[in-house]
Amino acid sequence: MEVSNLAEEVKPYKDREDNKKQQVADMFDNIAHKYDFLNHLLSLGIDKGWRKKAIKMVAPRKPKRILDLATGTGDFAFEALRLNPDRIEAADISEGMLDIGRQKNKKRGKTELINFVYGDSENLNYGDNYFDLITIGFGVRNFENLKAGLAEMRRVIKPQGQVCIIEFSKPRSFPMKQLFGIYSKVVLPVIGRLFSKDKSAYTYLPESSAAFPDGEEFIQIMNEVGYSKTIEKRLTGGIATIYLAEK
Repeated sequence: MEVSNLAEEVKPYKDREDNKKQQVADMFDNIAHKYDFLNHLLSLGIDKGWRKKAIKMVAPRKPKRILDLATGTGDFAFEALRLNPDRIEAADISEGMLDIGRQKNKKRGKTELINFVYGDSENLNYGDNYFDLITIGFGVRNFENLKAGLAEMRRVIKPQGQVCIIEFSKPRSFPMKQLFGIYSKVVLPVIGRLFSKDKSAYTYLPESSAAFPDGEEFIQIMNEVGYSKTIEKRLTGGIATIYLAEK
């Protein structure tokens, strides 16, 4: 039985009729200037540790050519520098987020290693079997077509190449389940409204996370697309999960 992805139907702007991809790009353009501040504030900095754990999981393969998809302002791409790669392509559909990422990249002096570029997950501008590793942090729930995006990612990684995904998930045990429910439905939207001009962005986040198939359901989708050796590592009581899969 195939697993459905209800998150594909969740859009940031309920009063608009354009597609999810365009709405997501517009949303991130709108919040780009506040994104890093709000992201680290709302996660209490825990997200930094999540990315570190993910990078440790892929380190044994020593990947040299990396794609960081849905890169945003580049936090996962910068963390991937620990892998000593030859090149990192940092791709996103939001030019506003890419601009911030490029500014950070220039300040860090990493422009020869990391290239920030427009990239659509469902239509990547790379040849088959090109990358050793694809990373994507908190981006797959934003895909307009999840299976199409995952299949395109699989196309551009080499045989035995890896995909490493971090995504929000649903805590299942007391008290984290109850606490996270209150935080995501009440605290997150309030703080988002206080600091961001785009109120929809911080109601979209919990709505899309709640609708996204996590755990075994997401692993099943990855296996349906053709990935193998897919594993999950739940983080911080199940608030987020690392998924690691191989072509």
